[in-house]
Amino acid sequence: MTRELLMKILWRSLAGFFVLLGLIGIALPVMPTVPFLIAALWAASKGWPRLETWLVNHPKYGPDIRAWRDNRVVKRRSKVIALVMMAGGYVILWLFVPQVPVWLKITVGVVLVTVGAWLASRPESVPVPPEESL
Repeated sequence: MTRELLMKILWRSLAGFFVLLGLIGIALPVMPTVPFLIAALWAASKGWPRLETWLVNHPKYGPDIRAWRDNRVVKRRSKVIALVMMAGGYVILWLFVPQVPVWLKITVGVVLVTVGAWLASRPESVPVPPEESL
């Protein structure tokens, strides 16, 4: 097996894994969809052009994926939904999952706060280029 074929299999497997996680996210409200599809787009761009095209042109998720790929933009509605779901999942973890050790719950909280702060700091619209001087 050549190195090129091995890399193609690796990228396709990774892209497929992220698409699978995105599909799970459609069914489970505490798991996001679009971030996994963005990760799938990244992996597909390395070795699966047909999947990359499908993701970018998807009728429901394509606009959000393109906004991220082209301008690193996350719409306000998507941010709010993601942050509320993260907070809700964390509350559920504390209230209804007593078998998880406290240190792990705190670690999860730190990760969620870090990811939430990063997400909240992303632009919400495509930046307007400055007007050129005449």
